[in-house]
Amino acid sequence: MLAFIGVAAGIVIGGLPGLSATMAVAVLVPITFGMEPSSGLIMLGAIYTGAIYGGAYSAILVNTPGTPSAIATTFDGYPMAKRGDGDLAVTLATLSSVVGGLTGAFALLTLAPALATIALKFGSVEYFWLAILGLTLISALSDGATLKGFIGASLGLLLSTVGVAVVGGDVRYTFGSSLLLGGVEIISALIGLYCIPVLIDLVATPDPHLRISQKSGGFRLREAMGLALRSKFNMLRSAVIGTIVAILPGAGGSIASLVAYSEARRSSPRRENFGKGEPDGILATESANNATVGGGFIPTLVLGIPGTPPDAIILGALLVQGIRTGPELFAENASISYTFIYGLLIATFMLLPMGLIIGRYAFKSIIGIPKAILAPTIAFMTVIGTFAIRNNIWDVLIMLVLGVIGWFLNRAGIKPSPIVLGLILGPIAEQGFVQAFLMGQAQGNVLAFFFTGPIALSIVAIIVVAMVYPLIGQTMRWRRGLNTRQSDD
Repeated sequence: MLAFIGVAAGIVIGGLPGLSATMAVAVLVPITFGMEPSSGLIMLGAIYTGAIYGGAYSAILVNTPGTPSAIATTFDGYPMAKRGDGDLAVTLATLSSVVGGLTGAFALLTLAPALATIALKFGSVEYFWLAILGLTLISALSDGATLKGFIGASLGLLLSTVGVAVVGGDVRYTFGSSLLLGGVEIISALIGLYCIPVLIDLVATPDPHLRISQKSGGFRLREAMGLALRSKFNMLRSAVIGTIVAILPGAGGSIASLVAYSEARRSSPRRENFGKGEPDGILATESANNATVGGGFIPTLVLGIPGTPPDAIILGALLVQGIRTGPELFAENASISYTFIYGLLIATFMLLPMGLIIGRYAFKSIIGIPKAILAPTIAFMTVIGTFAIRNNIWDVLIMLVLGVIGWFLNRAGIKPSPIVLGLILGPIAEQGFVQAFLMGQAQGNVLAFFFTGPIALSIVAIIVVAMVYPLIGQTMRWRRGLNTRQSDD
């Protein structure tokens, strides 16, 4: 029952733009203080699971990620909804979320100590190269306009430097305003760049927001199951990526889903359909971001290091309950630990029926709401959601300004995804670079310090492959086309 209540509450909060999984856990965590430790943890884990999944609804139906981890779900989810397959997209998101959630939970159950040991080996150099690896995904997010993608990412990186520096505490680009000391809040930027352009288009065009497919007939579960089985390796690979990324503190679901999306696109025979409503894109992103739930608990429970922001809140709830995390947690408090893990598995299984039912209701509701009501309702939710993050009216203003700028940039071919990617990865890259640079200076060889250790070298090798592989593919396709033309002549 606690898992049921937690999943339902998480789905509702996660589906609303601006009310992220972190906020869902933070708002509801006081409820658990009067519970038994295991019961409170089950409810918190269920809220987290539901919220991460719930972000897919608004990502698919209104092109606005309910949570940052649903950014990549907009790439193919919204195009599917626009062509009338929104119900199919929601069902695909539900199936892949269950697969990803189960993968992360099973990893937590069986591999927690071993995977947490790997996470400990990541230092500043490794985090810097991990951020650079994330930036190589820009080509996959730019719909063929790589230069415009890099322009967008550069703008995101610039926005990430506003406020107090993550290392050293220098104040930058605030123009003397104390309101900018906190920097550009990621969720506010996310809502502005994704939601405001959709609102402007809603008001500016007379066409219906979404269409209903001729094939629409309920959940379209059989059709979704067929697509999921066809792409089972894509889902499992994405779930593994999500689990691995989640054990790295600070990475989170947004990076996991983007990496999984990029890998799915790279290896797919239908890669040209990505960004235009390809089901494999939804299967990859939702499987990866839901795997981060179980994966993020691995360093949280084993090392006491939160893997994601919601994990930090849950870690605080554990301390309030008098439970100390660490390797001895599974020995001294084994009953609480394993009850929590099995509760997480139960909550993940509950996503299937609850997600399908709530998703069908959400799709039909948004389809049936007139645009004259839908547009101001979404606008109201974006303003309230943005203000609620830090109770700061300045965040609302930043959200609106970035939204209008994003609308103009979108018309110029610069998509919001590279901007958000730069904003997310900027602090990670800066902190890793500055710390590694200072340590390299202390050792007398800065350059060598950045290329030390097997993990750093492995990530550098992956970066090289990620950058060279598309060029090789383009060259091979060009040569095949040239040979075809020569044979025709």
